[in-house]
Amino acid sequence: MTRSATVVKRKPAPAAPQSPVAPSGQVLLDNLLRKIKTREARVGVIGLGYVGLPLVRLFASKGFTVTGFDVDESKVQRINSGRSYIKSVTSETLSKLAKDKKLQASTDFKRLANMDAIIICVPTPLTAEGRPDVSFIKQTADNIAETLRRGQLVVLESTSYPGTTREIMKTELERKGERCGHDFFLAFSPEREDPGNKSFTNEQIPKIVGGIDPPSLQAAAALYGEAVVRVVEVSSAEAAEAAKLLENTYRCVNIALVNELKMCFDRMGIDVWEVIKAASTKPFGFQAFYPSPGLGGHCIPIDPFYLSWKAREFQFNTRFIDLAGELNIQMPYYVMGKLEEALRARGKKLEGAKVLLLGLAYKKDIDDPRESPAFKLLELLEQKGAKVVYNDPYIPNFPNMRHYRHLRVKSVPLCEKELASKDAVIIATDHTEFDYDLIGKFATLIIDTRNALEHLAKVMPDKIVRA
Repeated sequence: MTRSATVVKRKPAPAAPQSPVAPSGQVLLDNLLRKIKTREARVGVIGLGYVGLPLVRLFASKGFTVTGFDVDESKVQRINSGRSYIKSVTSETLSKLAKDKKLQASTDFKRLANMDAIIICVPTPLTAEGRPDVSFIKQTADNIAETLRRGQLVVLESTSYPGTTREIMKTELERKGERCGHDFFLAFSPEREDPGNKSFTNEQIPKIVGGIDPPSLQAAAALYGEAVVRVVEVSSAEAAEAAKLLENTYRCVNIALVNELKMCFDRMGIDVWEVIKAASTKPFGFQAFYPSPGLGGHCIPIDPFYLSWKAREFQFNTRFIDLAGELNIQMPYYVMGKLEEALRARGKKLEGAKVLLLGLAYKKDIDDPRESPAFKLLELLEQKGAKVVYNDPYIPNFPNMRHYRHLRVKSVPLCEKELASKDAVIIATDHTEFDYDLIGKFATLIIDTRNALEHLAKVMPDKIVRA
């Protein structure tokens, strides 16, 4: 049995009073709560990526019967055969859950009708123009509406702007006459996955839950309360949506600040990494953020723009957020400038130069390439005429990326021959598995964007360029 979750309750916002649940709706709610408590509730998870698959594992490991839904047949086949495609979820775990009949996957969305709780974990990218792309949410809402039955709970976890759950999900699910809070229940609970974080699994991270109405909040809080150590109830779905955007906007702005200071201190001849290390000794009032070649991951590069886009609907310009986003977007260009400067000092041009890029993942020791700045670096290198290859121990095959479908870059081994034959090596991701002593010994020029070679920088100042 799982231990009981700690539930932090807050009163619903008085500005948005809700009508009491009808007697028939109360029966549906009570029945759902009973199923959740006894593990009879069947849980469906839509979207089996870096958020959905760990969530499937979580609920199945807590004794729920879980069905994962995805349009990708290859993912479904791998899950049903007990083979994982994400580093944070092992094949051994999937195989055991499948053998115990707690987990299966399907591409048949008509089977959503059999679920008691449906959790949505679909992508919410930006369009080429930088606008929110909620097409996956809309399509998923349409799929659920086709099979929606009375008593079901639907929870959106995909990050989006405040109002998405009410304006898109509720509207679509009610189109056949069912009423939210009476015939079905709807809530938002933002995903808080942190790939590679060994200190906090999704079971240990507090879960924020905001319902469209009190019955929906009660149902969603009960579901997550059986799987995670703490549920934090907020007054509305909009408050939960805004909380997720605040979390990632906070990181985006602070990363932009330290990236700007990196460029400023570089002109002053000051080592920004040394400055951060010194400032970090203050036991209060300071949190360290570190420079990067650009933002990565599905959240931080995208979420702030969802908020700034929605703010314009209310005639409010989020200048601080927009400036931070613009600055972070410029970081790959800054790295390219440092590379070209270093090559010129050696009498070489970037055009025709042989470059090895180390790391495609957006941060160290994970296999997640989403929105990684490495792809922008690869694109800029190819546009400049460089001959580029890459190495990433966690991503051996070059992935098909949404905005970089035109890129096809070969993977090569990290060895003396490859290092010595290149005009430059760019450390884009500081994986622990990289042999940095080998890199320092045989590479002729290293552009270090992550301070991975701090221990060698002082003894090899002519070879290592921090960028």
